Amino acid sequence: MNSPAQKLVILGAAESGVGAALLGKQKGWDVFVSDGGEIKAKFREILVAHNITFEQGTHTMNRILAAHCVVKSPGISDKIDVVKAVRAAGIEVCSEIEFGFRYKGNSKIIAITGSNGKSTTTMLTYTVLKDAGYDVALVGNIGYSFAAQIAEKPCEWYVMEVSSFQLDDIHTFRPDVAVLLNITPDHLDRYNYKFENYVAAKFRIAENQLPTDYFIVNQDDKAIQEYLANHSLHTTTIFFTMSDITTGTDGGFIEDGRINVDYGGEHFDMSIHDMAIKGKHNQYNSMAAGISARIAGIRREKLRETFTRFKGLDHRLEFVATIRGVDFINDSKATNINSVWFALESMEKPTILIMGGQDKGNDYTEIMELVKQKVKAIICLGINNQPIHDSFEGVVESIIDTSSAAEAVYAAYACAESGDVVLLAPACASFDRFNNFEDRGEQFKVAVRNL
Repeated sequence: MNSPAQKLVILGAAESGVGAALLGKQKGWDVFVSDGGEIKAKFREILVAHNITFEQGTHTMNRILAAHCVVKSPGISDKIDVVKAVRAAGIEVCSEIEFGFRYKGNSKIIAITGSNGKSTTTMLTYTVLKDAGYDVALVGNIGYSFAAQIAEKPCEWYVMEVSSFQLDDIHTFRPDVAVLLNITPDHLDRYNYKFENYVAAKFRIAENQLPTDYFIVNQDDKAIQEYLANHSLHTTTIFFTMSDITTGTDGGFIEDGRINVDYGGEHFDMSIHDMAIKGKHNQYNSMAAGISARIAGIRREKLRETFTRFKGLDHRLEFVATIRGVDFINDSKATNINSVWFALESMEKPTILIMGGQDKGNDYTEIMELVKQKVKAIICLGINNQPIHDSFEGVVESIIDTSSAAEAVYAAYACAESGDVVLLAPACASFDRFNNFEDRGEQFKVAVRNL
């Protein structure tokens, strides 16, 4: 496919960038990795071990502009000078999933995106296939680099979580099964603050699909409905929904407390109470995973087995402990308003809500009714908590500012009574006080256990 003389430049040396470098090296490209910041030691060691040339803390432009192809890490914005220069020079720019796709061979891909729930859905789908004995890898945002997996241990199936950032730079990437869970405003700074640009980015997951492929979408999502009403796709679309029963057609629905999945003339159903993961949002996630698994050929009995035992992921409505009758739940992954909506919607007890962080321009009116119904107090965990105060003063009994996870947990516990729940659902990014949402969630759990 490529002559050894072709030059591949990788911008960004984290998981995806180093994975693309490994695959490029294996396939005979002349690989150069450039990172404007400091490369983490574990990634430097991989590059050195594979004799891949790299630089850190700078971008050598004459070397970058000599590339035949540039693989850009998803976190790098098009707005930075080095990317502008690459595009101005007419050099092909692609994402790591696009680069990996070109070398995937005959393997099959289930790719999952959405503003919320994609990690849980990806892990659940992967677990179903793994439990059924498939040769399958978990790749993308949630797992290992897709490109590195192809280079080091290619599989027959890949279950992949993909973000809009990764989809921005695809050209031929075409999953056999694509899933779009929902679309709510997020990362709008990356899309010139235009929601329609973000919606279009999400739909890129299906843009190269053929009628022999499948696109599984949430029929209840307004943004998805509006896009489908105005755009034609070439794929086979299958819907899942809470409301409209789709008996007789492929799809998923909830009826009388049971999850239903129809595919290929076969029906699967089970009680939502028998499923290990709870909450309305997880019913959506499970329908999407169930349809994907049935398309992949998973038998209904295997689907039932996994649904019964799969307990979800850390930091996603994760039960931590009950202390003197007060439940503590860690939903640190709830980094946007829609995630908090789903978290609050699943709460069945009076709630003390810990929220705040690096605000991305949140519109808190979206959760106002649920806060009025369910929240006794809000504990703020951010540097700038003013937007939360402005939105909820007079709506809840008290709003308390704190400066650490431990302080927030202590304040929440002081507000709680037996029978209440303390919910960490920040609605914000974590970077003002924490390394990432995992760090925030771990500090929350440690603080709870120290009460």
